[in-house]
Amino acid sequence: MSVRLGSLLLAGALAVASAPVAAQTRGVTHGIRPARLVIRNATIVDGNGTPARGPVDIHLEGNRIARVVPADPVSRRRGGAASTQDEAVIDATGKFVLPGLINNHTHMQSNRSGESLDGFEYYMKLQLANGITAVREVGAESNAGSIRLREQSARNEIVAPRIFVYPQFWSEEGRLVKTAEDARVHMRRLKALGADGVKFAGIDRDLMAAAYDEAKKLGLPTAHHIGVEETNAWDEIAFGVSGKASIEHWYGVPDAAIEDKRQHFPSDYNYLDETDRFRWAGRLWREAHPRLLDSLLTAMVNKGITWVPTLDIYEASRDLQRAQTQPWFTDMLHPSLANYFKPDPANHGSYFIGWSSTDEVYWKENYRLWMSALRDFERKGGIIGCGDDAGFIYQVYGYGLIREMELHAEAGFHPTKIIEHCTGNNAKILGRENDLGRIRAGWLADLVVVDGNPLEDIKVLYAGGTSALKDGKQVQTLGPEWIVKDGIPYSGPQLVSEIKAIVSKAKARGR
Repeated sequence: MSVRLGSLLLAGALAVASAPVAAQTRGVTHGIRPARLVIRNATIVDGNGTPARGPVDIHLEGNRIARVVPADPVSRRRGGAASTQDEAVIDATGKFVLPGLINNHTHMQSNRSGESLDGFEYYMKLQLANGITAVREVGAESNAGSIRLREQSARNEIVAPRIFVYPQFWSEEGRLVKTAEDARVHMRRLKALGADGVKFAGIDRDLMAAAYDEAKKLGLPTAHHIGVEETNAWDEIAFGVSGKASIEHWYGVPDAAIEDKRQHFPSDYNYLDETDRFRWAGRLWREAHPRLLDSLLTAMVNKGITWVPTLDIYEASRDLQRAQTQPWFTDMLHPSLANYFKPDPANHGSYFIGWSSTDEVYWKENYRLWMSALRDFERKGGIIGCGDDAGFIYQVYGYGLIREMELHAEAGFHPTKIIEHCTGNNAKILGRENDLGRIRAGWLADLVVVDGNPLEDIKVLYAGGTSALKDGKQVQTLGPEWIVKDGIPYSGPQLVSEIKAIVSKAKARGR
């Protein structure tokens, strides 16, 4: 035997001897938190933008990550942490594990325009099934009701992600606000209610200045959907608290960079006509002056303003046919939500009446410019988050967030950065970067075990999986196979089955 051949055989034998032994999943029950749970042989992608690494064993105790132990041959030779037989085990061999995804722009909905979605179960299970273990609610059916759901989720009395409640400033008693002092009083009222933050939209400058100043005193973060109104991103820079103020969507950014300080609308434009509103919104980014936009983005970064763009929610404007024929609509789209999506001037976001190819062309350009601005914003040091705003404009809860991730990829972000946007960055926006959005000892046990490599194909994160090629044959992946929220493992395929049952029963009632 040659020396070279002998060396190769010895190296091969050492590799086999040192390779981790695949563990069989055992002791894991859907919806039941074990005292100790180990996710073995995982390849992990952390929420801080670092490369994938593995195999790794993730040890959970109760609702916390106790240890993250490398299980590669070098680490095992040096000696790893011993396991005990009473641990529950999820075998993650050949799979990827991410921090639980965070959806930072969502609306918890139990009905659409009075048509029931069979309570909140449909919404909650769709979020979890898509690997989402925390949501930021930014426009509730009822503020008090959302806070009750938040507490029930915290006690694990319901199958639901973690919930952070940002009441809309103008909802319920906010409609009574007329003066700056009214705004301050209302902010104190929302704080006393138990709000985690406050969502703003359509607010005048004097009221915004007072409300944001009170938010600073109360320690309340803000999220601002800037419309075509008196305020824009410059006001966010002036009044927002560094690290605690996020711009939602994108309105207010390009219009703050227009030389004439106002978009050039036609004389018959009507903002309350939603077809008009969204048609001309598709022509906004082209009016932003590059030099002014660059200085604006720099100022946003310097002030610590974060950005949750929700690229997914406007996508129908650039490709209506694609939006109307998404594959999960067949079994996972509740008929009440399907009815809401149909063009109807009475339903917000259902504006596709006379939508033309010309409109789509303008919106495609809008996206190119918008995506370029997002890349510039992050290059300058800005923090970008993820949210889907689903329940409107042909986006289904949970699925919209995965589509958001695909659109971040189209914008040019690396997959590890995209995962950071939807985990670590979102945790920072929530002010929870010290216990959420990472796979790290001491952090909360919110994780997702994915059947496939999301760095290669983000579609593997969709509930129900996606088509893949394996050994020359087409197979269907499982999607998020296990979703762990607060240390409780949920089977992704079982959640998908339960959602399909809800939809099937709703369709049967409608016949």
